[in-house]
Amino acid sequence: MESRAAVGARRPTLITVAELAGVSLKTASRAINGEPNVAPATREKVRAAARSLGFRRNAVAADLARGGASSVVGFIAGDLANPFYSAVAGGMERELRRRGHQLMITSSDEDPERERDLTAELMERRVGALIVTPAGADHEALGREVEDGLPVVLVDRPVAGLDVDSVVIDNRGGVAAAVEHLLAHGHRRIALIGDDSDVWTFQERREAFVDTLVAHGVENPERYVRPGAHDAGLARAFVSEILEDEEPPTALLAANNVITLGTLQSLREHRSRHVALVGFDDFAAGDLLNVTVVDYDAGELGRHAAMLACLRIEDPTRPTHSVVVPTRLVARGSGEITPA
Repeated sequence: MESRAAVGARRPTLITVAELAGVSLKTASRAINGEPNVAPATREKVRAAARSLGFRRNAVAADLARGGASSVVGFIAGDLANPFYSAVAGGMERELRRRGHQLMITSSDEDPERERDLTAELMERRVGALIVTPAGADHEALGREVEDGLPVVLVDRPVAGLDVDSVVIDNRGGVAAAVEHLLAHGHRRIALIGDDSDVWTFQERREAFVDTLVAHGVENPERYVRPGAHDAGLARAFVSEILEDEEPPTALLAANNVITLGTLQSLREHRSRHVALVGFDDFAAGDLLNVTVVDYDAGELGRHAAMLACLRIEDPTRPTHSVVVPTRLVARGSGEITPA
């Protein structure tokens, strides 16, 4: 047989494999893809030729050639710099691998235009399904793909008017538990430091925050609400400002893990040891820093999203389904500080 070196720098194709093995292109394709009706000796001859040439099977092309969907599932995350999305993607990958699929990960960086571009690019790659953490409010392009039959699952944030499968966190229950925990420790002046106001998760958490305070008779519950802390630096600035109020809050609720980090920086700078803190989302050093958090299994979001995507590929007509992943409050010390 012709060696790999003799072939040179050319990338081997199925045609060159067939020529080297002395069989037709159709027979080579059947042998490489493990299809029936190929004699064992022929199959081995084709595979030997493929090994010699360094040929790599194009799994996506093979799936599509047989009339099936691609085994690749695309995931458009919000921001891969946030460990939350890494954990979600890990849960997806494990479930997809178990079901014979592969995961392709991209990130919109919370940019709606980039999300639209990535959706188009993944469609060009003929992914079998798409899992998205939606950015912004305009999802017309995604809606068109759903209408054309693309299996879509939304993770962490649903989209109004888009009838697709979704997986979300119990945002309201988690915030209610955090606020009630702080109230039980004597706090009435509680601040909420949150993300941009158009982010669905923060909208849910803000509403639960206000509703819980109102239910416990706290007047002017939005007095200490500060939206727009999209990164740790902004969170740090907002907390510093609010701590300098004439009547500052005695407790803080940070609406996500990135905001919690910025909040901790500000508390340290102000040496505010008597201000209680609860963070929504656990983080790597949360236990070391004794931060009380609202925790949940981010990997479960990914696992459920992957499972729903696979079920939608198998049965496009099945009713849409929504999964809510539960939360739990983990008391470590910072949320148990009482007002000075």
